[in-house]
Amino acid sequence: MKNRLLSLFFPLLFPLLVVAQERVDFNVVPQPRQVVNQKGAPLYLSDLVAITCEGGEDMRRNASFLAEYVKTAIGKTLPVTEGKVKGAVVALKLDKKMAGEETYRIAVSQKGIVISGASPKGVFQGVQTLRKAMPVDAKGDVVAPAVVVDDNPRFSYRGMHLDVSRHFFGVDFVKQYIDMLALHHINVFHFHITDDQGWRVEIKKYPKLTEVGAWRRRTVVGRNTGLYEYKTYGGYYTQEQVRDIVEYARERYITVIPEIDMPGHMEAALASYPELGCTKGPYEVEPNWGVFDDILCAGRDGTFDFVEGVLDEIIQLFPSEYIHIGGDEAPRTRWKACPDCQQRIRQEGLRDVDGKTAEDRLQGYFMKRVEKYLNSKGRKAIGWDELLDCDVNPSTTIMSWRGVEGGQVASQKGHDVIMVPTAWFYFDYYQVSEDEWHKPLLIGGYVPLEKVYSFEPAPETLTAEQKSHVIGLQANLWTEYVYAEELAQYQVLPRMGALSEVQWVLPEKKDYAKYKERQARLNRLYDTMGWKYCKAEF
Repeated sequence: MKNRLLSLFFPLLFPLLVVAQERVDFNVVPQPRQVVNQKGAPLYLSDLVAITCEGGEDMRRNASFLAEYVKTAIGKTLPVTEGKVKGAVVALKLDKKMAGEETYRIAVSQKGIVISGASPKGVFQGVQTLRKAMPVDAKGDVVAPAVVVDDNPRFSYRGMHLDVSRHFFGVDFVKQYIDMLALHHINVFHFHITDDQGWRVEIKKYPKLTEVGAWRRRTVVGRNTGLYEYKTYGGYYTQEQVRDIVEYARERYITVIPEIDMPGHMEAALASYPELGCTKGPYEVEPNWGVFDDILCAGRDGTFDFVEGVLDEIIQLFPSEYIHIGGDEAPRTRWKACPDCQQRIRQEGLRDVDGKTAEDRLQGYFMKRVEKYLNSKGRKAIGWDELLDCDVNPSTTIMSWRGVEGGQVASQKGHDVIMVPTAWFYFDYYQVSEDEWHKPLLIGGYVPLEKVYSFEPAPETLTAEQKSHVIGLQANLWTEYVYAEELAQYQVLPRMGALSEVQWVLPEKKDYAKYKERQARLNRLYDTMGWKYCKAEF
C-alpha cells in the first residue's frame, strides 16, 4: 500500500517502486508497431471494476474473451457491461477514424485501459495483445505503466494450415488449434480435409465419400517400409460439425479456407466412386504416403459433375472468399494412356508447346474449368504453385510451396501470391538437428526457429507492383507422421510465434535476439494453456 500511495505522488519514482510487483509488459509476440511510454501514474489491475464495450454483439464477445483472459492472468473476475461504470475499467471502443480493419490502439492510464479499433476485428487483436502483455498466473498485484500502443499488421493474409487427412483430429482439437492461431494474430485457417489417405467432410450428394473414403483398412509403419498396421483408421466431420468449427473460427475473426485437392491426391474419392478414375479401379483408401498415379479422369464429364456437386456443398459450409483446389502432385501417367483424356486433348486442341506436354495443358483445362465454376458461385480459387505449369488464369491465387521462385514468377505474371516455401514453413519438419534417439519419427527436413524468423516474403528482387501481389504467407502442418494432438502442438510451437512475427512485423523492426526474449515470455503462456512446445532454443 505504501508503494502505491507513493507512486500516486511521485510518478517519476515508479520504476524503482514496483520492482517487487508484477508488470504488464507490451514486449509481446508479434511485436507491436509502436509502444510509447506516457507521463502519469500507473494503473493497478486490482483497481479495475469492469469491462465496458460498445458496438454490438461482436464487441460484447470481445469483452467476454477479455474477461476470461483477465481471470486466468490475475484471478479476478470482471463483469462485462455496455453501460457507464464508476471507477477504473477496460473500455472496448470502435474508432472509425482508424485506417485498416485490424488496426488497434491500447491506451493505459491510472483511469483504466482503452482498447480501440477500426472494427471489432481490430479490437480483438488489441485484446490478444493485452492478454499476452499481462503476467502469467500472477501471485500478487499487477501494475500497468502509462503507455500507448499503436499497431496494425503488415499482411492481410496470415495463415496456418492443418492436414487432417493423413491423421484425423477431432473437433475439440481443431478448436484448440484455432485458439492457437488467434493468440498469434493469425487470421486464416487452411483446413486440408481431403487427400489420398482419407476424405474428412460429409458430402450428402456423395455419401460413399465418408462411408468408404473416410476409412483406410491399413496404414504403413514408418517411412513406406512395406510393413503395415492392419487396423481400420479414420474419421470425418459431419456438416453440422463443420459449421460449428467455422462459427468458432468466425467468432475469433479467423477465416476457414477448405482445401479439396484435385485432380491428384484423390484416391480416397476413387475408392468411393471408382468410375471417377481413368482405369475404373479397383482402388483403396491409400495406406502409404507419397504421390500416386491414380488421379481424377479429366476426359469424362461425369468427373466435373462430381467436382461441382462436391463444391456446391463445400460452398454452403464454408463462407470464405477463397476455396483451395490444390493442383499439386498430379502425375500424367494415367491420362497419357486414357482414351477419354486423349479425346479431351484432341477436342480442346491441346498441344505440346514450350516444354509443356498436352497432358500438362489438360490439367490447365481442368483447373480453369473448376475455377470458372467457383467464380460463377462468387468464389475465388487458390492452388499450389504447380498450376504455373498449366497456364491457369491470372485470377487464380498461387500458394508457392516448392520455393520462393514460384511465388516470384506468379507475382510477375499478375497472380496474387501466398508464400509457403517448404524450407521455411513446413512445420512437419524437425526443429532440432541433433540425431538423438528420443526424437519423434517425422518426415525429415530441418526448419529451426531462427530460419522461420529469417524469411522475407517480398524480397527486393521484386518490383513494387510485384510486391503488391504478395498478399501474405502461412506455414503448413502435414500429418503423415504427426498422429497425436500433443505432437501436433509440439511441431507448431514455438515456430508459430516466429511465423506470426514475419506475418505481422515490418522487416526493419525484426531482431531475432529480442524476439527470442519475447517468445520466452509467450512460452510461459503455452505452459499455462497446457500446450506442448519444443524447448530446444530456450
